[in-house]
Amino acid sequence: MGKTDILGLLPDELSDFLVSIGEPKYRGAQLYGWLMKGREIGEMTNLPASLREKLAEHAEMRLPKVERKLVSKLDGTVKYLFRLIDGECVESVVMRYEHGISICISSEVGCPMGCVFCASTIGGKVRNLTASEMLGQIVAASRDIGERISNVVMMGIGEPLDNYDNTVRFLRLVNEEKGLGIGYRHISLSTCGVVPMIDRLREENIPITLSVSLHAAEDEARSAIMPINRRYPLGELMPACRRYFDGSGRRISFEYTLIRGKNDSEKNADTLVQLLRKYFSDKGKLLPLHVNLIPVNEVKERDFSRSDKAAVDNFARFLNSKGVNATVRRRLGSDINASCGQLRRESQR
Repeated sequence: MGKTDILGLLPDELSDFLVSIGEPKYRGAQLYGWLMKGREIGEMTNLPASLREKLAEHAEMRLPKVERKLVSKLDGTVKYLFRLIDGECVESVVMRYEHGISICISSEVGCPMGCVFCASTIGGKVRNLTASEMLGQIVAASRDIGERISNVVMMGIGEPLDNYDNTVRFLRLVNEEKGLGIGYRHISLSTCGVVPMIDRLREENIPITLSVSLHAAEDEARSAIMPINRRYPLGELMPACRRYFDGSGRRISFEYTLIRGKNDSEKNADTLVQLLRKYFSDKGKLLPLHVNLIPVNEVKERDFSRSDKAAVDNFARFLNSKGVNATVRRRLGSDINASCGQLRRESQR
């Protein structure tokens, strides 16, 4: 039989595991505390040597190892390349805000979605991350910086809803009050629009913020840059987003990457306003939502350019003038190239 992935267990499950290997149940709380601090089995000094020997035999720790670390001199953003237990690598980014420390984590090794402006999808998907490997990115980063991380963004490498079961388990693990205790309202999950999984997530009663990668407001334009739109076009995606809003009461954030000459004109902005009004109006009034404008991160392998500042500002100004709450994402870690997927690509090369 294989070893048990103990970082992926909830407290009661961990206690049951210890009982199954002949240990008293109360040891579970001690072991869980060590796991949430990112300690290896040999470092768990208040556990008897006999228990540590059993853990070495029956358990495994899928805690990622820091392969490479970049720290921004501009704003303190930290970018990690984590090496996993099988040698594959993923990225995480720790960002400092006035409201606390946030981490952007990966959910898959590679990505199957094929968005043409994204470095993460080059080379496709290798495998899913386990729930413990997602949690481990937070635990390892928190131990490295010596501070508590209070906010989580699932916007790194991979499509979280393509790895649905592990993603939902991760959400329950990271919210566990005896563990990291990060509230659901401090967690944002980004998806390119896997409609059936959006509906499933709505039924989980996990009130996280859903961030939908839109990037274009017409099917033809969106399909050209996001292959997922051919399977779940806007006429299916937007009603699913509305159902999520109606069912959860949580404001949805729509991500819109601005690409020079592709989707950054005032006409594009007006098309976006009309799309949002069509699906998110009630008695003529626009419902609470947010548009997060993101100037595209330029990637060596892709022929896309960042919109200039005037175009970005005009786009944001137009949306807000029409009653759509829109902000331009503050670019953190610009001196360490903190955009997702590029550090992994460098390691592969």
